[in-house]
Amino acid sequence: MTTRLVSVAEGRRFTRSIAIGTHTLTADEPEPIGTDAGPTPGELLLAALGSCTSMAVRAYADRHRWPLERIDVAVRFAEQGRIVKNVGLTGDLDPAQREQLLAAAGRCPVHRLLTKDLTIVTVPTLLAEPDASHA
Repeated sequence: MTTRLVSVAEGRRFTRSIAIGTHTLTADEPEPIGTDAGPTPGELLLAALGSCTSMAVRAYADRHRWPLERIDVAVRFAEQGRIVKNVGLTGDLDPAQREQLLAAAGRCPVHRLLTKDLTIVTVPTLLAEPDASHA
């Protein structure tokens, strides 16, 4: 999975400005913890999974020239650390096509990343402090 660098800058309270290439997003927490200026980090994760799922299903249907008219994906956190992903398919599809499209929904890159043994490495980074003599 190729991606652009994602950087996060601290804002007021829990508000964060997220830069991804030329795109800017905002993350926050709902009131009273934050100011609800954007989705929570967990909601952004669910959005990534849902949008990736929809794209994978669309690419599969288009590649096979199947009559998929619409894909609706709803994703939520459930109890016991589970994520529930509801995938709705609209179109004149036969049962075998629907089954293959739902299988493709489980093969999107974000789904595969979240379901494999994943290692995250935290690297401490020293940022340059402004030189007081130049202020």
